[in-house]
This record gives sequence, structure tokens and C-alpha cells, in this order.
Amino acid sequence: MRHKKSGRALSRNAAHRRALLRNLVTSLIMEGRIVTTDAKAKELRRYADRMITLGKERTLAARRRAREFIQTDVAVKRLFDDVAPRFSSRQGGYTRIIKLGMRHGDAAPCSIIELTELPAGVGTSEGARAEPA
Repeated sequence: MRHKKSGRALSRNAAHRRALLRNLVTSLIMEGRIVTTDAKAKELRRYADRMITLGKERTLAARRRAREFIQTDVAVKRLFDDVAPRFSSRQGGYTRIIKLGMRHGDAAPCSIIELTELPAGVGTSEGARAEPA
């Protein structure tokens, strides 16, 4: 029984799942929009919202906590300098999930997950791949 077990297993062990989510959060911060499966997008939303909330704190401790999870220093800098200030007046709901339908190769349900307040030029055709991987 799964009593009191939160989160999706995503058919991976704990280390692989953590690495996957770290990569997805880093990509979302850098790109602003990514294409992935529905389950991954729903799980990613939890972690992305936490990182943006850390970015809004703008303290050294928050930057260090974010760096523990986010893969690159460039992504942490972008989170604190570009992404988080756009959400300063918002209390939550930093991401949006848009259903795409089934992936051609294996019929997996896919979605676009994006930051709700994208800057100009981000989120165009180059922000998201046409064919989900």
C-alpha cells in the first residue's frame, strides 16, 4: 500500500528520479518552455515552483539552496536575476501545463510545461521542439 507516499515514481529509482527532475528544472529555467510527458510535467511543476520561490527570497542562503538542486551556475543566475523577479507579485502558479496529445513513437501522453510569464521572444517555435522526445 502507498499510504502517505507523495510524488510519482516515474518508473525510476530514487537517484535516477532526482537526477531527471534536476535536469528538467534546469532546462525549464534556461528555456522557459519544454516538452515532456504528462507525468514528468506534473511532477516537475512541484520542484520548479519551489525553485522560483527560493529565487524570490534573493538571499545568499536561498541561492545556495537553489544551487544544490539546479545543475549549473548559469541557470541559478538566470533564476535569481531574470525569472524570479518577473513573479515578484505572484503568490504561486508559476508554471502552466498544456496537453499536446500522444507521442508518435510510443503513444505516451505529452505536454508542454512553461513559465506563465515568459519574456518577449521566449516560447516561440524555437523554445519548444515540434516533436516531443
